[in-house]
Amino acid sequence: MRGRQIITIARFTLLEALRTRLFYALIGVMALILGTGYFAQQLAITESARLQTVFSAAALRFGAVFLLSLHVLTSVMRELNDKGLELTLSFDLRRSHYIAGRLLGFLSIAVVMAAAASAPFFVLAPPAAALQWGVSLGLELAIMATLSLFCIVTFSQLMPAASFVLGFYLLARALSAIRLMSDTPLTGSGTVSHQLASTLVDLLTLILPSLDRYTQSTWLTDGVATGDAVAALAAQALIYILLLAAAAMFDFYRRNL
Repeated sequence: MRGRQIITIARFTLLEALRTRLFYALIGVMALILGTGYFAQQLAITESARLQTVFSAAALRFGAVFLLSLHVLTSVMRELNDKGLELTLSFDLRRSHYIAGRLLGFLSIAVVMAAAASAPFFVLAPPAAALQWGVSLGLELAIMATLSLFCIVTFSQLMPAASFVLGFYLLARALSAIRLMSDTPLTGSGTVSHQLASTLVDLLTLILPSLDRYTQSTWLTDGVATGDAVAALAAQALIYILLLAAAAMFDFYRRNL
């Protein structure tokens, strides 16, 4: 019975994505990016095919993350504003099952979006590389979907939640570069401020996922990553999804509805 409720909520989450034209928006973004990538290829003097692939992969990655995160935030926010959440919880439904159902639906959307975004690269790159890139994108989208669900449940307002999601994503993408710069500063390497900054960066490295290691465009041009590396990314994604889902459930139980 409880499992059926979770699946029902996940199914309605998928239907909502269809009715709000999320996948049409993804197709439009993909067409725009691939068209721009083809235009850049025509302008390039050397390595035009590589430029097209790298540009398209990087832009599609960011576009998919942006669309999915925005959809999760607005979907739950709309339900909060329309009082649909109170109606749903008025039935014999636990709050944890509601979060699990919504999360299952959003994760299913992430899988579909990753499959659609990786489809063009089966033509532009080797199939094994395109498959690995698509799997990694699915893991990255799953993390961001869970994070977006946690943020909108916690903040209950669109702007703070969206700002946190954007800041989290940019920081997680740039953290390795920030750590490299903090380890090899040009000046002031022995100062207290540098030591404090380096310690802070090390702590953030332990807390945040290494999103810069996910969905690398070079996989499509220079060769696939090792199986162990992909397995490590999958394990890290699973840990963060479980932690963020547990945090979302904890905050949801604290809310007065």
